Amino acid sequence: MERLEFGVAVRQLRESTVPAAVGLPVGRRRVQGLRREELGELAGMSADYVRRLEQGRSHPSAGVVNAIARALRIGRADYERLCALAGYAAADGQVPNEVGPGAMRLLERFPDTPMFVSDAAMNLVAVNSAFLALGHWNLTGDPWDWNIAWRTFCDPFDGFQQSADDATDHQAILAAQLRSTLLRYPADASLAALVDEMRSRSGLFDVLWRAPRPVGAYESSAAFVHPDLGPVTLVGSLLAIPGDDLAALMLTAAPGSADAARLTEIVEVAGEPTIVKVGQPGPG
Repeated sequence: MERLEFGVAVRQLRESTVPAAVGLPVGRRRVQGLRREELGELAGMSADYVRRLEQGRSHPSAGVVNAIARALRIGRADYERLCALAGYAAADGQVPNEVGPGAMRLLERFPDTPMFVSDAAMNLVAVNSAFLALGHWNLTGDPWDWNIAWRTFCDPFDGFQQSADDATDHQAILAAQLRSTLLRYPADASLAALVDEMRSRSGLFDVLWRAPRPVGAYESSAAFVHPDLGPVTLVGSLLAIPGDDLAALMLTAAPGSADAARLTEIVEVAGEPTIVKVGQPGPG
């Protein structure tokens, strides 16, 4: 299955690559993207071998994966995905946690919407003042204070309440994402330590780790209990930030609802919109 998925990923990347972006003349083309012959020439392999890879009939070496990534000039996230599908670790094996310009623009564009940006290990790396205004993210001094998965399974918030169905979806999403991240970053010691500690501390997480639940939708609802203004029910929508291997979560209320009015009041109390870089990648 992984061999076929790798081939599909290569074909999609090849077909979505603009020829000029990899130094090839555009000219008149019958199809979008690159031809197999062109990818083969750029990567130092035959067009027939590219075809076998895309059809799942040949398993690539780590060198072949790197050659394809260099030829297509793909970003970090796509490179790591190819490595994971081929069964190899990415070149450096460390989870990136730099807040790039794309993530900053996203946070700046929605100052009245509670949002955070997290890395692939589920560590929060930046939040806006609207998110902090919800008042639920208390700090305990734990090394993983800013890790979403840790706080969900091992140190839950008093001011974060979900229905049984929403909690089940939320937990399945977090466990699935950590599994995918550990596959892509097997050399990240902090990530490995986080997973080991969570499996030791949380029986539920250990069960999900050994027998993952299917993830239907990357969205769930929760009530955030503000210490002064009471509960506000918000829906969290997860957005990928390609290239940086980051994700953003936006929290919104139903338009015209009492929750929307209460959220506006909470955000107004927070004052001038700001963006705060936060988080720790675990011990050490």
